[in-house]
Formats: sequence, structure tokens, C-alpha cells
Amino acid sequence: MIFKSRTLTLCFSSLNSRPLISNILMAQTRPVHSDPAPPPQQQQYEQQQEVVEEEESSSLSDTADFRLESPTPCLTGEARIERAWSHWNKLGRPKLIVAPMVDNSELPFRLLCRKYGADAAYTPMLHSRIFNETEKYRNEEFTTCKEDRPLFVQFCANDPDILLNAAQRVEPYCDYVDINFGCPQRIARRGNYGAFLMDKLPVVKSLVEKLAMNLRVPVSCKIRVFPKLEDTLSYAKMLEDAGCSLLAVHGRTRDEKDGKKFRADWNTIKAVKKALRIPVLANGNVRHMDDVQNCLEETGCDGVLSAESLLENPALFAGFRTAEWSEESTKDGNLDQADLLVEYLKLCEKYPVPWRMIRSHVHKLLGEWFRIHPSIREELNAQSILTFEFLYGIVNRLREQGVRIPLYQKDTHVTEIPADGLASLQVPTAST
Repeated sequence: MIFKSRTLTLCFSSLNSRPLISNILMAQTRPVHSDPAPPPQQQQYEQQQEVVEEEESSSLSDTADFRLESPTPCLTGEARIERAWSHWNKLGRPKLIVAPMVDNSELPFRLLCRKYGADAAYTPMLHSRIFNETEKYRNEEFTTCKEDRPLFVQFCANDPDILLNAAQRVEPYCDYVDINFGCPQRIARRGNYGAFLMDKLPVVKSLVEKLAMNLRVPVSCKIRVFPKLEDTLSYAKMLEDAGCSLLAVHGRTRDEKDGKKFRADWNTIKAVKKALRIPVLANGNVRHMDDVQNCLEETGCDGVLSAESLLENPALFAGFRTAEWSEESTKDGNLDQADLLVEYLKLCEKYPVPWRMIRSHVHKLLGEWFRIHPSIREELNAQSILTFEFLYGIVNRLREQGVRIPLYQKDTHVTEIPADGLASLQVPTAST
């Protein structure tokens, strides 16, 4: 298996072997405040997770290969909880996170969101069986680079051995292997994965335990809630006991698919956070930075995920908001979605991804612009084979038509949410 970019090549020695990785591709983490000395079990884990930093190289042949060590023995009780927090602290306790989105949270989009404030990101959901069986699928659907950290790689699965095989292929290149227990779509029902495993909790438990006992990187899970709070709490505690080191909770049920129709239940997320001892992330109702602050305050969670809102506005975490959420206190932020699309396309030229993903982002970013000039959208839809020249031309034509829909910022906006609390630093925006 080969992941390629202009600056590095990651290769697996064979389809069934454990992967090799250059030292320079191991996770680079942000410093945090010093903590009391950890217990012996945690020290052992942290020694296994140490990173050797070397100068950047354009080829693996210029650096020594790093072979994965044996998995850490499964810890229990306090040691497992301490390990979960030790890892989260090493990553800098990221709070602003790009949620997993099928065909939409690919490498160029993740890098664009990181430029505009995202602290961490998930890959799109990967199908574990297809990932194991098909080299083309692996090469096209999972790409990464040195700057793409912290990174969650998400899989859907219903077979523990198949999931472990897939997870072992990617664990050198990520900070968590995540299991999707939240997808509510019909394809997940047919495939017996995602939120439809909520009816098969023994399978859920077996998947988490398999990874927790055999991977070097921590296991995270993303779930939806049950209609009854007590069922959700039992579910979350089961995942923690099975070895989940971080839980992301989407505050909607499996049947509440329409995010605009159904509000996410932050009270249920808050209850999960209080019940668990591992880091918990909140997902749902995050449309701009005011929502981020309110969510963190109301749920007490350790971070927030955003999905659909980021597709329309990848600069959300930098304090920008679409016209839909503008207020009297907001001003033109000297940035618009066409600007962001151009940046995204340049990243796609550097880190190629399937054209279907690019086409999707063009529609998401320029949707409001196309409503003003639907003929340009029709021209895009009629183009069966896309090129970057054509897409840059679309942007230029919209500009020539005088179309501009700005993104807005408040006169003062949150530029950072530190690990030890909510926003403490406010500075004037570029527009003031």
C-alpha cells in the first residue's frame, strides 16, 4: 500500500504485514504544562509512545525505518484512564475538531480547516473490509501528510478481526483509530455497521476490546444517543470499560438524521461527560464560534466536532461565519467562500483526491453563489470530466458577474480556546 504526496511516500511492505514507518512521520505533539509523575503503567506506555524527531526528507530512503513495537498489554482500571488522559494531554488537548464526513473530510479539506483554526480532524469513514481487500481503495480514500496531525482514522466494521487488520495498517499514521457507531444512513443498515450496531451491543463491545488489546494507538468511538438517557449512559460506560480512550457523542438519535430539523441534545451529552472518566467530545449544533463556547460551557466536554457547517465555511473555527449567522456586531471579514475554494483547489493539486470529492466541495462552498447564477451551476453539472483550470474559471466567472458573499466576523472574536478553559483571549478582527 502506498500513500503519495509531493513530499513523502508511505509504504506498507506487503498486504498482510505490519507497516513500516519513517521516524519523521511519527506524531508531533504540542507541549503542555508539566504534570505530576505518572504511575509505572503510564510511564511504560509513554515510553512506547516517544517520538524521535528528524529533519524533513523527501523520501523514506533518507531516514531510518521505524517498525511498530508489540502492542501494550491491556490495562485495567485507573491505569487505562490515566493512559487515556496522558495521550490527550500529549496532543495538546485539542478542542476544535473536524468531524468525520464521508467523501468530505479528506486530506486537502482537513488541511484547509487546520489553517483556519481546527486543532484536530477525522478522516472520512473507511470501510474496514474493503480497506483490507482493495489497494486502490486504500490509496485513494486514505491519504495523509506530516502536517495532518492530530488525526483520527475512522472505520466502520462488524467483524473484530477484519477491523484489527485495517487498523494495524493505519496506526503508524494517526493518533486514534476510531470506530464509527453513529452512521444512521440506509447503507449502514444494509452493511450492519454504524448506528445500527446499537441493537447489537455485544458486537460493539467485541470491536472495541479487539482494538484496545492489540493496537499501540488509543481507540476512540463516535456514537449517537438512545432515546432514553439511561440507555445512553449504559452504552457509554460499556464502551469505556471495553477500552475506549475517547468518546465523541452526537447528541441526536439514530432516527434524527436531519440536523436542521432536530436539535442535538446537549443535556444528554453533558450527562455522558459527567458519567465517564475518559475525554468526551460533543457533536451537534455547532454553526459558529458562539455555539462552540456555549457547547463547551453547557456540556463540560473536552472539545467539539463540527461537520456540515464546516463544509459551507471551513474558516468557522477562525471566527468566521456565513451571512445566515451574521449579526449587528459582525462585519465583513475580508474573506469569502470563493477565496476558500481557491485555497482548497490548490491543496488538491498538491495532495490529489478523487474528483467526486472535489466536485462535492465546489457545490457546498459555492451553493449560495450558484443560486444567484444557476447557469454557472448547470455548466458545472454538465462537465463530466473536471479540471483545475475549469474550476478556477468558474470562480473567475462568478467574480466577473459581480458576485461576492462575504464571511463575517465579530468586532472581537475568539482566536483560541486554551486547554485549561474557555476563550480567554479576544483580539480585534482584521476588519477593525
